[in-house]
Amino acid sequence: MNKIPSFTIDHNRLLRGIYVSRVDRLPGGDSVTTYDIRMTEPNRQEALSPRALHAMEHLAATYLRNRDDWKDRVIYWGPMGCCTGNYLLLSGESTPEEILPLIKDTMEFVASFEGEVPGASARDCGNYTFMDLDEARRAARVYVDEVLSFIRPENLTYPT
Repeated sequence: MNKIPSFTIDHNRLLRGIYVSRVDRLPGGDSVTTYDIRMTEPNRQEALSPRALHAMEHLAATYLRNRDDWKDRVIYWGPMGCCTGNYLLLSGESTPEEILPLIKDTMEFVASFEGEVPGASARDCGNYTFMDLDEARRAARVYVDEVLSFIRPENLTYPT
């Protein structure tokens, strides 16, 4: 079997940042871009807890799908299986630099969120008690303060 492209990235050199993971062309000609929202350095920093990622998923997906300027392009926001970040799928093509303000706003929303996590009920979620809002807020704050506020080219392009 051939390796899929995301398994060919040198994760030993991958930094926290925002990356284009792939661009898919749909049969009708439209495109979907998958962004790698990398919040911890793989194999070098502690991974995010699944509970924090779950809370972040509910918050970020709700926030993104309610933004008038982006909601029509948002397809999906969800955690990576390795727990080092999230994936964002948007219709069309944009560079990491172009979506940086969107990701920063989203993480600021998560970092400052207070109250009940949207969709965190037995009726709305299949595992609604499996969330850690405090840890999601902390992880988002670290990402904004240490990465997004001081973004460099190496945080926007996969290592070669």
